[in-house]
Amino acid sequence: MVGVKVKDGESIDEALRRFKRECARDGILRELKKREYFRPASVVRKEKLQESLRRRSRMRKMARRNYYR
Repeated sequence: MVGVKVKDGESIDEALRRFKRECARDGILRELKKREYFRPASVVRKEKLQESLRRRSRMRKMARRNYYR
């Protein structure tokens, strides 16, 4: 759980900004969006496969681009 203590002389806006930064760093919002609705295991597997294919394609494009330079 993320917690931020307000320092002496620190405004609420600054403390809120630090809190949001900590939440982003811990991936809380990403996890919350991921758990927003139920996805069957088959859908999760397909999404992982698509992501790995997209990543592999991106790496191939980068390798090709660097090869011809």
